Amino acid sequence: MKFKTLAVHAGVAKDTAYNSVITPIYQTSTFRFEGIGQTKGFDYTRSGNPTRTALEENLAALEGGILARAVATGMVAIQTVLHLLKAGDHLICTQDCYGGTERLLRLYTSLYGIEVSFIDLNRESELEASLRKTTKMVWIETPSNPLMNVTDIRKVTGFARNHGILTVADNTFLSPVFQKPLELGADLVIHSTTKYLNGHSDVVGGAVITADPVLADRISYLVNALGVAQAPFDSWLVLRGIKTLALRMKQHEENALAVARFLDQHPSVKKVNYPGLPGHSGYETAKSQQSGFGGMLSFEVDGDLEKVNRILSSTRLFSLAESLGGIESLICHPATMTHASMDPELREKAGITQPVIRLSVGIEDAEDLIADLKQALSA
Repeated sequence: MKFKTLAVHAGVAKDTAYNSVITPIYQTSTFRFEGIGQTKGFDYTRSGNPTRTALEENLAALEGGILARAVATGMVAIQTVLHLLKAGDHLICTQDCYGGTERLLRLYTSLYGIEVSFIDLNRESELEASLRKTTKMVWIETPSNPLMNVTDIRKVTGFARNHGILTVADNTFLSPVFQKPLELGADLVIHSTTKYLNGHSDVVGGAVITADPVLADRISYLVNALGVAQAPFDSWLVLRGIKTLALRMKQHEENALAVARFLDQHPSVKKVNYPGLPGHSGYETAKSQQSGFGGMLSFEVDGDLEKVNRILSSTRLFSLAESLGGIESLICHPATMTHASMDPELREKAGITQPVIRLSVGIEDAEDLIADLKQALSA
């Protein structure tokens, strides 16, 4: 089946009692046994639930994996994958990753002795120089948050495979509509399903997906043992959102490109970070591994923090808020919001500076969004 058909139908037929077209919410903590060792496939919702299973089957189908596990938040998805490591292991990570990712990696360094190198993954010399005998994992975030740097997934996964290293790709920004890291060589894909997969800003969640049977068993064990699986109602909300994912992503991209082109010509804007613009450094790489450019972008203004704050507080359609990927447009100041917890030196090195503003472009009318930004920039 094609992607849009899978999004609507994969995993959803779970009601054999009444044949409901939409997957029911099995809002129960436990299931009745029919005898010793005899169940209808489920015994306790932490370990498995029909509503969550529907979502997991759907996610696995969309990403081209054999298994997906839906978890409580995007951060829990990261945490679950990090439990594949042990004390003394070394991880290589995109240097301009999401602030929460860097914060968690710093915590694991202090608590468990996991070592982390933050580098520019597109520089082969940096990859080679950062390699250690204890290196077990490479963490890819592409496009990166918030600078929209594009990592060549094929090159990084090829390098990692040659050295027996696992690769993890955060695919939150593009979703499987526009990018499929497993097909590009990644071992694991993670999502904050809070974002585009759900798409309506009304639930938090995460997911881990793999096409490797050994990793599938390990991830399943960890999700159950850690007790981090997503609740049935939350799973149902994400599954509901996925049904319109392909349609929404098309509109997000169309609007983001229009906004990026407007900002690129605005005299108060120094730089626009959107891989869909031909002038972006990652444009050709993005075209080679993505089928679209998504709805996220960032830009730098020509001015100080006071001017940045005036812009942020002057928008009427773009809400000043964290998160992303919902149907509504959001504006964000990464240095003091999404990346405030990031180590200041690393944040500065990565280029996440005070003039950077991030946009999650929604599905409203593009002309209205541009008019809103125009009046805010003139403030």
